Amino acid sequence: MKVGFIGLGNVGGKLSGSLLRNGIDLTVHDLNAALVADFVKRGAKAAESPAQLMRDCDVVITCLPSPAASDAVMAEMLPEVKPGKIWMEMSTTDYAEVQRLGARVIGQGGAAVDSPVSGGCHRAATGNISIFAGCDRATFERILPFLTTMGRRILHTGPLGSASILKVVTNYLATANLITCCEALVVAKAAGMDLNTAYEAMKISSGTSFVHETESQVILNGSRDISFTMDLVKKDIGLFQEVADRAGVPLEVSPVLIDIFNDGIARYGDREYSPNIIKRLEEATGLDIRAPGFPPEMLDDEPEEPGYEVIPQGADRRVAAA
Repeated sequence: MKVGFIGLGNVGGKLSGSLLRNGIDLTVHDLNAALVADFVKRGAKAAESPAQLMRDCDVVITCLPSPAASDAVMAEMLPEVKPGKIWMEMSTTDYAEVQRLGARVIGQGGAAVDSPVSGGCHRAATGNISIFAGCDRATFERILPFLTTMGRRILHTGPLGSASILKVVTNYLATANLITCCEALVVAKAAGMDLNTAYEAMKISSGTSFVHETESQVILNGSRDISFTMDLVKKDIGLFQEVADRAGVPLEVSPVLIDIFNDGIARYGDREYSPNIIKRLEEATGLDIRAPGFPPEMLDDEPEEPGYEVIPQGADRRVAAA
């Protein structure tokens, strides 16, 4: 199967790197010629345009920074969509938009999948990231073999658009975890606790989380570098709020998180690393929330392993496969 990849940025470059590393026939495209040249040196082919990519490949993956970018790329690709072609949207985007674009692909005889990832850039680099996939079951089974080269845990979430909803749900939870970890660390320091000990107490307790075990480390290092910025957090939690608004759910915590990040962006800029949201509390208290012995960035220390499909708890495997 020939795979095309559009968008070789922070996440896309790592996902496509896993495809290349695992022997997938890969063609790439990006507005940044240097990124394309690097992939060509490593064995990928270069496409001159999104249209050529769709024409020459069985599957085309987009991993782009905004719904507008995906829409522009789709406008170029759509004339080349034929029966048997698959478009996969791996960006974090609005589920209604991916359904709209996907309907255009399906109308041309192709198949569409929304397949965002979760687990951090450090796991995207090693192929150990989790991947959601929203599409019909037949399409999912076609793409599962190479999804397992990009990711460790692969979840078929249901129809087109379902993966995008669940992605913003999980990103909302990660944002809430980040804010509470920041508050917990600042309160521990203000109360006279040693921050190395506080980190371990949180890690071995009922209060731990994936965010604490990763992002708290770069917070305490002082680098705050998780290769994710405040503007992206604002986009993701805004998408979550839109899902809630469409469903008529009156949320209480979500609007507060949006206010916090709007304030963080106003103070520090939209491209500031997202864990530096803790600076609001550092400045308010005069405390320095750093401790020795923590890494400046997250690295995945798990070996790369073959991916597998995750079957939801309580689901009949025969039903899941239907």
